[in-house]
Amino acid sequence: MNVTDLLQEARAKGLRFATAESCTGGMVSAALTDIPGSSDVVECGFVTYSNSAKISMLDVAPDTLSAHGAVSEETAKEMVTGALKNSGADIAVSITGIAGPGGSEFKPEGRVCFGVGSASGVTAHTVEFGALGRENVRRASLEHALSLFAEATDQQ
Repeated sequence: MNVTDLLQEARAKGLRFATAESCTGGMVSAALTDIPGSSDVVECGFVTYSNSAKISMLDVAPDTLSAHGAVSEETAKEMVTGALKNSGADIAVSITGIAGPGGSEFKPEGRVCFGVGSASGVTAHTVEFGALGRENVRRASLEHALSLFAEATDQQ
């Protein structure tokens, strides 16, 4: 993903981005803001690694976390909705997953849930990257998140 081109397209359309990151710990925000001049596109990034941060910063419902867990499409949707609500962004992407090592039979290493939100609505999906190792799962999540920003920008 060419981040410079992504930012140029968003800039031309007057769009602002926000991120709501958990397992990537700010990697997506860092990739976007590594580009000079990104401040006219990047509104903010929320790094909500803990459940309490998801609740307080992104308005994720404690009941959602109890019922579905942090690594779920339900949580990803609430994270992206909170990012849009609590920022001036036009497009937001959320990421919550299990980078590893570890995981469980029900939520294996490499499972990452993504949310995408804009004026068009909010969607979520899950990608099973597999047990690639922590660094590789996080890198794959970063690349996928950037592609989601690109798709959402193209649709605006």
